Amino acid sequence: MRAKILSLLRSAGDSYLSGEEIAKRLGVSRTAVWKHIQELRESGYDIVSHSRSGYSLREAPDRLLAEEIRHGLQTRIVGREIHAYESIDSTNLEAKRLAQKGAPDGTVVVAEEQGAGRGRLERQFFSPRGRGIWFSVLLRPPFLPQEAPKCTLLAAVAVARAMQSFGLQAGIKWPNDILYQGRKLVGILTEMSAEMDSINYVIIGTGINVNIAQEEFPAGIRAVATSLQEMKGEKIPRVPFFRAVLHEFDVLYQLVKEQGFDGVFDAWREFSITLGREVRVIGVRSGESFTGKAVDIDPDGALLVDTPDGRRRVLAGDVSIRPSHME
Repeated sequence: MRAKILSLLRSAGDSYLSGEEIAKRLGVSRTAVWKHIQELRESGYDIVSHSRSGYSLREAPDRLLAEEIRHGLQTRIVGREIHAYESIDSTNLEAKRLAQKGAPDGTVVVAEEQGAGRGRLERQFFSPRGRGIWFSVLLRPPFLPQEAPKCTLLAAVAVARAMQSFGLQAGIKWPNDILYQGRKLVGILTEMSAEMDSINYVIIGTGINVNIAQEEFPAGIRAVATSLQEMKGEKIPRVPFFRAVLHEFDVLYQLVKEQGFDGVFDAWREFSITLGREVRVIGVRSGESFTGKAVDIDPDGALLVDTPDGRRRVLAGDVSIRPSHME
């Protein structure tokens, strides 16, 4: 009902729409309209009222509300359902819960704040209230389980393209970290539930540092993290940016379902700041390390590194990778 009222107010532009007219169009009482208007105001919508003229929407809040995200969202799959929360333990955990209840392909979970967000290797993810975009996308793809890790690269390209559309140029460090001047802007974690030859669901959790001042980052990550605000020198409107991310995600997901991952990999190469550089690879579990030149990714998304002892194949999730000059 809130979404329908917002749609009517938006269609009226700067004009007023009476409570009686809204009630008539929606088939509810004027009292119900008034209650929904009050709820919208409490959510941050600037709705002015005039005793004779009715209601007029003057400004929408830059909050990650489902009705705001849907407004103007042009996607076919991603965002067909949007679950928005003020605060949650983890968007990935909530996406899993929804997946187990049968949530459809393309379902999005987003929160203003996470209490238990995490990244690779169970590292805690800094996700302060109202300062970033913390979200997960639930996919039910038709391809085989071994293809699922490639979705991580898809997500990185989607965010990088959205940034580009906002005049922000960053690079992707293999496989999915998005960096600006060596500092991390975006973290991505992909999880999967699958049988031997089919995927039940894939969940791609993404955290984007949007409007966080450098001094607001915890001391432990201040030197290695940054935000879009710091990058551009001004605050970024989160809702339009999030719509851009979901749009790019949707375009790439449709491409993958129709043609496979080749197009995603080509786009990833364009954004890569790893390929062509000397890197140091450190085995997370084995402790083994070696250096070499990153030359490409293979059809599985693995990084190919030329070393003095020959070409090595590096799998996502098994290693950390750093420029060799940072040794």
